[in-house]
Amino acid sequence: MSETSAEDRIWTVPNLLSFLRLLGVPVFLWLVLGPKEDGWAIGVLAVAGFTDWLDGKIARAFHQTSRLGRLIDPAADKLYVFSTIFALLVREIIPWWLVAAILLREAFVGCSILVLRKYGYRALQVHFLGKAAMFNLMYAFPLLFLASHVGWYADIAQIVGWAFALWGTGLYWWAGVLYVVQVRQLVTEAKKE
Repeated sequence: MSETSAEDRIWTVPNLLSFLRLLGVPVFLWLVLGPKEDGWAIGVLAVAGFTDWLDGKIARAFHQTSRLGRLIDPAADKLYVFSTIFALLVREIIPWWLVAAILLREAFVGCSILVLRKYGYRALQVHFLGKAAMFNLMYAFPLLFLASHVGWYADIAQIVGWAFALWGTGLYWWAGVLYVVQVRQLVTEAKKE
């Protein structure tokens, strides 16, 4: 199989895991906003986090990386983040300023992607800091759900959840700034040519 055809594969195990993760988004939202089954919702988030880790491991170990996988994997991550912060905001578990900080960062990076495309580049590879930020946020949200309940674990979940949320948001912005710096370098080089 040639390198080009391998990149164009659709039916791979990592892509299947990413598709399943995408299907979990509406289930998660329904659980949180409908019957308010937070335990099941946290389970969906946990499975999503595990499959996010697993699809990357499988893709690298078995050479199943693909163009589609590079699109749907981060898309699924972002959908989980957006749906989770939306649900947490609607349930009044997190304040609007945290949601604004995350959404403003997305707009900030989104504008740089438009600039990249104008100069003929595709989106850049996800930076390690971006992955670390997503890791922190994906841990923060279930903990903040737990913190909204009454129980011996609520105070601990609140402290640790907010630590992950703040650290994750900071890393998310830092990764965004690094992304924009890379975009600026590419655009500067493109203008010289």
